[in-house]
Amino acid sequence: MHISGVIRNRLLAAAVLSFVFLPSVPRAHAVSKEIVELQTQVQQLLDQVQRLQSTLDTKMGVLQHLAEQTADEANQMTTAVTALQQKLNTQNEAAGGKLDTVSGQVQSLNDSVDELKARIAKLDKSVQDLQTQLQNMQAPPAQAQPGTTPGAGPMPGTPGAGGPAQGTPSAQQAPPLQETLQAGERDYNAGRYDVAIGEFQSVLQFYPLDDLAGTAQFYLGEIAYQQKDYAAAIKSYNAVLEGFSGNTKAPAAQLHKGYALLAENKKDEGIHELRSLIQRHPQTPEARAARSKLNGMGVRITAGH
Repeated sequence: MHISGVIRNRLLAAAVLSFVFLPSVPRAHAVSKEIVELQTQVQQLLDQVQRLQSTLDTKMGVLQHLAEQTADEANQMTTAVTALQQKLNTQNEAAGGKLDTVSGQVQSLNDSVDELKARIAKLDKSVQDLQTQLQNMQAPPAQAQPGTTPGAGPMPGTPGAGGPAQGTPSAQQAPPLQETLQAGERDYNAGRYDVAIGEFQSVLQFYPLDDLAGTAQFYLGEIAYQQKDYAAAIKSYNAVLEGFSGNTKAPAAQLHKGYALLAENKKDEGIHELRSLIQRHPQTPEARAARSKLNGMGVRITAGH
């Protein structure tokens, strides 16, 4: 477009000069036929230049319009592609979150089944123990020892005369539940772990089916954790989670189990345990502590967690 304008300007200048200088020729000389033809040719050339200029302007306008239209379509396509990419990313994140949620639910179901199996096994053992005790109570009395006469007391000088029979173990009296557990907690808080272990074990021995036995089991795990015996701590925490899942210490047991697994460099198992805690007890302080721990490790927590 710029070149055509230059050509037109030069031709116009030539034509103007020809018209300016031609009249200065003396009138005495007649205008020759060649000059007339030259003027005619110049005029025709000017007309052609004007038509060419008009054609170029039209085509340039069309090209400019097409360029603008193409740029608009490219911008629209870029916007559409960006929106589609964002939508795909959102769908992928949502799908990933749903998958993690479903995985957590399945894991929770598996944990519940394991807890149920453990309780059934515990009940079976308790029933067997009760049956054994009943059989011992219903067993016939032992025959008279040598040196005794049926229906008469032991003869003088024979073992067992004049007192309780030797060798018969006396029944051990069960300690009070609440007082024993509270004493164990006081000794635990005071750092007297050896004494506390004996008191918590007494609770487990004499009251194995009581819910407070789960609390005693939890504190045994805490003592092992404080002593850096992480394997024993995990075993005690598992006993709480499997046998006393409704105990108030269950969330803390699962949280500290996750910490113990991480301390043993079992990172994947520890992360799984903390995520399971968040899934099962999302509104507890232990779940908030688990989220903080995972965030500090740079582990991604989904919406469902």
